[in-house]
Amino acid sequence: MSLFNKIFKKEQKTTNLAGGEAYVQTPALELVSVLLTSFAQDQFYRKATDTNARLIELLAKNDAEFAAKAAIYARTKFGMRSITHLLAGELAKYATGKEWAKSFYEQIVYRPDDMTEIMAYYFNTQKLKLPNAMKKGFAAAFDKFDGYQLAKYRNANKDLKLVDVVNLIHPKPTDRNREALTLLVKNELRSVDTWESKLTKAGQNAENELEKETLKADAWTELIETRKIGYFALLRNLRNIMELVSDVVLDKALELLMTEKLIRNSLVLPFRFTTAYTEIKQINGKAARKVMAALDQAVDISLKNVPRFEGNTLVVLDVSGSMTGRPAEIGSLFAAILAKSNNADFMTFSDNAQYRQLNIRNSTLSIANDLNFAAGGTNFHAIFQTINQRYDRIIILSDMQGWIGGYSPKASFDAYKAKYKANPFIYSFDLQGYGSLQFPENKVFALAGFSDKIFDLMALLETDPKAIVNEINKVTFKV
Repeated sequence: MSLFNKIFKKEQKTTNLAGGEAYVQTPALELVSVLLTSFAQDQFYRKATDTNARLIELLAKNDAEFAAKAAIYARTKFGMRSITHLLAGELAKYATGKEWAKSFYEQIVYRPDDMTEIMAYYFNTQKLKLPNAMKKGFAAAFDKFDGYQLAKYRNANKDLKLVDVVNLIHPKPTDRNREALTLLVKNELRSVDTWESKLTKAGQNAENELEKETLKADAWTELIETRKIGYFALLRNLRNIMELVSDVVLDKALELLMTEKLIRNSLVLPFRFTTAYTEIKQINGKAARKVMAALDQAVDISLKNVPRFEGNTLVVLDVSGSMTGRPAEIGSLFAAILAKSNNADFMTFSDNAQYRQLNIRNSTLSIANDLNFAAGGTNFHAIFQTINQRYDRIIILSDMQGWIGGYSPKASFDAYKAKYKANPFIYSFDLQGYGSLQFPENKVFALAGFSDKIFDLMALLETDPKAIVNEINKVTFKV
């Protein structure tokens, strides 16, 4: 969760996955869109295996060094994991002999288990012998991690374990990981401070359910008071924490939840707040309301880099049937924050389009949570047939699989521009990375991604149309 613009040599038409007329993306744009939206899971119109196959095809159509930089950008800035592991494994055949190859494999490692996942993919799909660049890059990557991190991500229950990586690449020990590497090779390295290990120990030591609950409460309390709980673990376990710990400890947990530095360093994707909010909303009581209020504040902190545009802005959300699941979650959240931050007009569309009045005094999460999705089609024409004024920009959040009418909405868009003497910027936000566009206009920015970092790019686009290319190219390799 980014962009590209005006990278059309000519308007190349295609048929999208829903059967409607659309426009072809450049290979670079489509590669980045897939990297920033795919969780290697099935989607409404496409299975995960098809997405993976398409990424492999796109890699062959792109400059390998640009693809490597895009993978690092997606992993370290947008928090995308599995899809970058796949690309890193596939890049091995293109990186051989390249000066940047070792540096790529060092930088793509954000957590120790990135190495095990990339190697597992490589062994399952490529050769059994590791390329020298991957071996040297991973060996250098071990310098980033201390004993706690190596223990936490040792992958003891996986087919390919962290110790296997060590035995294959022989990293040079440093002062911060020498002892841990020695213990890892001896199979004596254990996680003792992670939330998983503490809760497992509590369950093993309890003699009955009541004692188990007490020991788990003690474990959560210790993790929170010592600040040894990871931010994502805190977010995904809010309900358990709320139900087990004291009010005082809960207040400390919520203080952590609202700490900006922790939010920024976590790379947690904004829709995770929506998931937590939806679960807590089902619970009655003061504690639940306190948690919901903290989630409201945390998501506002995480999205504080939303651009404030000049002039009139319209935010449009696709509420059709193909938006179910994660696209609906992230679309609702981004629509709410963009409309609220810019005091923008708001519209939803499926078979038809309609203006909606949002109460911008409400919290971002409550606005997003109250948006309903239909089971209709995806009619982009309806947007421009319904608009009743001139806008400086129109932000459309959709899976971009328009099909009603059978042809591209370009004609409807042109008619709107002529009627209102408008020439707006269009932010075409693809929430599935399916690989086609609805608009070929020069002032259209095609965006993708589930991270708040997308807002940093949106703030640059109207003055720097190649912002995503420039940001990706800021990734540098040591040679």
